[in-house]
Amino acid sequence: MFQSVLALFFPKICYSCNGLLHDNEQYACTSCRHNFPVTNFHFNKDETVLKVFYGRIPVENATALLRFEKKGITQNLIHNLKYKGFEEIGEFLGNWLGGELQNFPEYQDIDMVIPVPLHKKKLRKRGYNQVAKFGQALATSLKAEYIEDVLVKVTNTSSQVTKNRLTRWLNNTEVFKVINSHKIENKHILLVDDIITTGATMEACGTVLLKNANTRISIATMAIA
Repeated sequence: MFQSVLALFFPKICYSCNGLLHDNEQYACTSCRHNFPVTNFHFNKDETVLKVFYGRIPVENATALLRFEKKGITQNLIHNLKYKGFEEIGEFLGNWLGGELQNFPEYQDIDMVIPVPLHKKKLRKRGYNQVAKFGQALATSLKAEYIEDVLVKVTNTSSQVTKNRLTRWLNNTEVFKVINSHKIENKHILLVDDIITTGATMEACGTVLLKNANTRISIATMAIA
């Protein structure tokens, strides 16, 4: 009875299409779940994400769960995650991708999961890192450690959305640094973010992480543009 009254005043919505969810649905409606533009990169041994970093930084393995298209359901999903406070979307996507990656040998030796960090000013303004719950869920699935106190963003850069590849790379130069570096020596790190476009941000993160002894990097994102 209480749940019915609660649903009347606070109805559950689909985070992809903003429609109402039925009682047996969670996070996304059945229609959106069937229409999510999944990449299947890791199932098909597709190197689309890996090729983004060829000649830039050495990456062991790389994948993205969904394709990101303007005005598509993935964009709405991630918009709700980043700007509407629906942090549970990150957990939903992390459990989904983690449940798949745990079956692949190349991801079974991941030692730790590290999110692309936000600058402390942006973190205070937003209240959370939209990648945190995604990374935590992946770490749980892969039986890895989730680490937030190694990679930090030291420069508060402007939005990357309208920048081209060169400008993004220049904008990220010396933006990130590693602290507590002893934690990542001899480790295989899964670096995670929400969307990969040019790869400049993850390249900048990977560059500073790889300066540490015998560190290896793999990459996983919610979506690829």
